[in-house]
Amino acid sequence: MRRLILKAACVSALGLALSSTALAVDPAKKNIVIGTTVGDFGDMVKQSIKPILEKQGYRIKLVEFTDYVRPNLALQDGSIDVNVFQHKPYLDNFAKEHKLSLKEVFQVPTAPLGIYPGKAKSLKDVKAGSTVATPNDPSNFARALIMLADLGWITLKPGINPLTASERDIAQNIKKIKIIPLEAAQLPRARKDVDFAVINGNFATSSGMKLTDAIYQEKSYAYVNWGVIRAGDLNKPWAKDVIAAYNSAEFKNFAKQKYMGYKLPQNWK
Repeated sequence: MRRLILKAACVSALGLALSSTALAVDPAKKNIVIGTTVGDFGDMVKQSIKPILEKQGYRIKLVEFTDYVRPNLALQDGSIDVNVFQHKPYLDNFAKEHKLSLKEVFQVPTAPLGIYPGKAKSLKDVKAGSTVATPNDPSNFARALIMLADLGWITLKPGINPLTASERDIAQNIKKIKIIPLEAAQLPRARKDVDFAVINGNFATSSGMKLTDAIYQEKSYAYVNWGVIRAGDLNKPWAKDVIAAYNSAEFKNFAKQKYMGYKLPQNWK
């Protein structure tokens, strides 16, 4: 009888130990929903991040958005767990405006903002009345203005914040261009109707364009994009595993081969 009692106690203790180990890997969170804009960031998930995390037992769902508003709102309300589509200046402004508790946690290779030919094929073709389509969200519109100023097509008022530049900050329209803000996802299609289009790299590539088709690219390295999660999830095991996947040697090797010419995360150095 004593042997039976001891055996039962050992089995019970072993069961508790195994149970504790299982709880440590957060079995309640095996389904991870990642939201990206269409194009490169979605491809990174499908072709590299999803397989890496599935090897660890996670089930990954990708949701692709066509705008820059819904991904952050969906993250805040719990519809998705991670989003990958934005640079930090945009996140900071959006989160402050909408009172969101979101945190940037890893950077991703990012196609730079570029000016692409529309009806005009060269920068030399700019003239009075030339139309330039740009992203209409404030952060990317500011980036477009900085590019146009770098080109010498406009000048900006001295002392302005380059992250928040707006049309009010244009001091002189030297080339007398007409700036047409549009929804970012519409810009590749809009090229046939304008002379030039300032297009985010992810929308350019998702529409079949090559980054080498750009006739000018932004100089700044401040806009490498981030993966973002809810601030309350920072220390959760699944979140740490997602961050580790995006910083893994496997993902780095994949990205460096597939996305040559992209701006890479700072910590990859």
